[in-house]
Order: sequence, then C-alpha cells, then structure tokens
Amino acid sequence: MSLTPRFPSSRQAVLSLALVAAFGALGSTSALAQEKVLRIAMTAGDIPRTSGQPDQGFEGNRFTGIPMYDGLTQWDLSSASKPSVVIPDLALSWAVDPKDHTKWVFKLRPGVKFHDGSAFNADAVVWNVHKVLDKSAPQYDPAQVGVTASRMPTLRSARKIDDLTVELTTSEPDSFLPINLTNLFMASPAAWQKKYDAVPASVTDHAERGKQAWTAFAASPSGTGPFKASKFVPRERLEMVKNPEYWDAKRRPKIDRVVLLPLPEANSRTAALMSGQVDWIEAPAPDALATLKQRGFKVYANLQPHIWPWQFSFLPGSPWNDVRVRHAANLCVNRTAMKQLLGGMMAEATGIVEPGHPWRGSPKFQIKYDVPAAQALMKQAGYGPNKHLKVKVQTSASGSGQMLPLPMNEVIQQNLKSCYIDVDFDVVEWNTLFSGWRLGAKDPGAHGANATNVTAATMDPFFAMVRFVSTKAFPPVSNNWGYFSDPKVDAIVAKARTSFDDKKRDAALAELHTQIVDQAPFLFVAHDVGPRAMSAKVGNVVQPQSWFIDIATMTVK
Repeated sequence: MSLTPRFPSSRQAVLSLALVAAFGALGSTSALAQEKVLRIAMTAGDIPRTSGQPDQGFEGNRFTGIPMYDGLTQWDLSSASKPSVVIPDLALSWAVDPKDHTKWVFKLRPGVKFHDGSAFNADAVVWNVHKVLDKSAPQYDPAQVGVTASRMPTLRSARKIDDLTVELTTSEPDSFLPINLTNLFMASPAAWQKKYDAVPASVTDHAERGKQAWTAFAASPSGTGPFKASKFVPRERLEMVKNPEYWDAKRRPKIDRVVLLPLPEANSRTAALMSGQVDWIEAPAPDALATLKQRGFKVYANLQPHIWPWQFSFLPGSPWNDVRVRHAANLCVNRTAMKQLLGGMMAEATGIVEPGHPWRGSPKFQIKYDVPAAQALMKQAGYGPNKHLKVKVQTSASGSGQMLPLPMNEVIQQNLKSCYIDVDFDVVEWNTLFSGWRLGAKDPGAHGANATNVTAATMDPFFAMVRFVSTKAFPPVSNNWGYFSDPKVDAIVAKARTSFDDKKRDAALAELHTQIVDQAPFLFVAHDVGPRAMSAKVGNVVQPQSWFIDIATMTVK
C-alpha cells in the first residue's frame, strides 16, 4: 500500500496555500510593519489547544504552552552545548518529605500575576491540578486530561499549606515528579471563572457549563507566560503579543508579536519561507536545504532527546510477539540511506539513548544494518522468500516531531520487504494518531494496526522509557500502546522511581535501557535533530539540546 493520507492531498495543498496567502496578507499590513513580528509556520495541521494544556504533541507545548504559560518547573533552554535540565519556574524550590516519599512540598514564586491581573498562588496550583484530576471540580476538563495525566501518572492531589506553599501527593514514591510537572501549565482560575459565570443560566448541566467555559477561555486565554494571546482563528492562526510585565526580566520579550500558522506540508512551508511570507519554518523540505542556505536563510539543528520509532503491539496474535521478528526488523533498516534522504538531518538510532549516555547500559543486541542476519532470523521464525509476514502500521502525514513520516516509512517498507516482511500503512491525521497513542492497540481507532509510528521526546526517564514498558502505563494511563509487560522490567522501573539519589537512579535506568534494547519493543529508526530554517533577521536563536526552544529571548531586526 502506498502512503496516502486519509484526507485528500489536493484539498490539503489548497488549504495550505490559502493559509499562506492569508498569512502573507496579514504580514503586509502597515500595523504589523511597525512592529517587530515573528511569523512561524508549524508542522501541525491546526493551532494547538490554547487553554493551557496544548494538544498537537509537544509542538503544542513549544508554541502555545511555553510562550503563554509557566509550570512549577521548566526546562533550561538557554544553551546549545549541553543537555537541558529541569530548573525552577513558578516554584522556587521543592523537596520530598524524608519520612513519606509520596509527599512533596513546593515553595512558590511571590509576586507573579496572570495576564488578567489576578495573582498566582497556592490556590491557583490546587485549581490547576484539579482541572485534570478531579472529576467533581467545575473546572475539570476531559479534553485536557489525555495530554496531561498520562505525562504525570502518579500525581494524585494538591493541598494548600499557605499562599506560597503547596503540597503535592503521589500514588507511590516517584522521583520523576518534578520533571513531569514541566507539563502542567498554570491557567488563571479568575479568568476561567468569569467565563464560567458568563455561561447562560439555561445551561444547567455541570459538565456542559465547564466545557463552554473552557471554550471561551481558549479564545482569550490567561497564563503567566512571556506572551499573551491577542487573536485566535482556529485552524488558521494564533497571534501573541509580548507581556511587558513578565516576572522574569531576562525573558521579557523583545519581539512585539508572534504569529503562528499551521502548515503541515513541508514544501508549502519551504515556499512560504522563500517567498518572505513567514520568518521561521519547522522541518524544511530536505531537498531545499542547500537552496535555503544559498539564499541567506539560517538552518538550525541540534541532536534532540527524541526517538522516531515504530512501537510494536504485544496483543495476542501480533506478529511482533516473536523477538526474532523484532530483532530482524531492526537489522533490516538502512538508517544511513534514510539519513541521506533527509539531507543529513537525523541521527541513526541504536536504542532510545546512544553510547556515552548514562542510561545506555550494556545491551547484548546490537542494532545495525545486517540484511543476511535479519533474513536468517526470519527463517528461524518460519518466514522466507515464499512466505512473507504481513504487518500493519499506523502513521501520519505530518505532525509534531514526525519529521517526514511518509518518505521515511517508504524507505522502511522497501527495506523490510527484503527481509520477508510486507508492510501496510494506515495514514491518519496527526492529532488522531497522537490521541490514539494513549488509547492503545486494542482501541477501534487503531484500525487493527500492530504497530504505531508516534515519535517521542526522551528527555527524562519517564518520557524516554517508563511510559512505554511499565505495566502500570497500560492504556489509557499512559503510552504503553502495545501492552508490553515483563515482571523484570517492572521491578527495574520500581527501583528507578524510588531512587532519589541520581547515581543510583542512573544505574537502574541503565539496567532498564539494556532490557529495552535486548527485548526490542520498538523498531528503533532515528533521532531528530530538530531542523528549522529562519530568516537572517531573526536573532539570538539558541537551538538547545531539547525538544523545545525559547522564543522569548529571540530578536527580530
């Protein structure tokens, strides 16, 4: 089967061109010409959710999360030469209770205001925890739960100690909690309450009132971040203006306005940049990289904590239940050729992390390109030139971190055919694929696929490994899409989670990664380097070793 999206490509192209035209007209207005404006073309097919917990994968966090909101903790995005680490954000400090490792105390930053002028305090933290965990709370929003709860699955409650101190409780000791909290963005309870109070009295259903309030809030959101939303046109654009009163003076924007445009097709994004209709594009078309550089555009790239895999199903009857088949597939992919296809804009994956990383461990299975070895394994498993294995993989045509999924998957399809594996694809819209990632291989939305191609950020232990292999992460809790389960792996996960000493935790994580590579619940393909191209007028760009990037510190000439 050729890789054809479920949505008509011609319709998508027309929509993309229409959006570019509209955006170009926007950028030409005299009002914007007097401002320092940064225009960005994303890979997403829609504007990520603006209500505080973005959808559209981590591209949503990058563009509508981090710019408009803050969490208790954040990633340090200030360096291109060293890995990003978690640093204080709205919390000044945090500590686990030495007598009860399920309780954490967070000291909050004083004097912070939401965009609507209301105060950030412990009550706001409790309110924001309840919006995704407490079904009885008026502000509980099922639409925000899926992209949040699965990223911090042990958090259970929040309790105010005083105005600037809050206690968070987890279901079990979890040393990963401060890292996970980078995903919980703080929305303004006061601004939401005004939207809730404005819902017509005729709407008496508790859940419907909350839903309508969140819809209204998303149209004029209020966070504490360096940018404030100023204009929102669903599926077309989002405009944000600088927050001159942002609490962190080092990150007060020098750019007046940021405009986001969804352009999922790589050639359309590239054309928009070359024609001057945008200033920044994510994932430029690889065959245009040389031309972009010749024309004076800057191309940024840096190895990211990120994996581009297939994640296998382990349900009864799945062809991937045989480890020989999983190993054969990993030996049959020509990653070097794929890197050439992408203009060098990837790193070859031999695991979730690579040699030299403290979590690498000592796997016995060495991932490389070795077709004869792959064919031998397939023959041992009962397959050969006259008996091919048929597999079905669900993927998308574009999306956050998906790089160039269609041509990449076509390379894999051709490679695996030489190892007696015939691949059929189910191409769905990115947000549908991403939402289905948490619902799992059993869900009807998987359309019977026995593998899913969702890329993953791997910057912390939970995101990199635990959510994919822990039995406790079975759908819908988190992203163990294929229901992988192994008691030994679960024991190692428990050891890592309850290790509050960094060295002991890294040692446990190295054990875990060894098991993951040896058991190969993934087809390990690539690591993203986050290629993005920008106009030379965009300055102070730091391309960190992170999935994210800080717009607030950039400049526009």
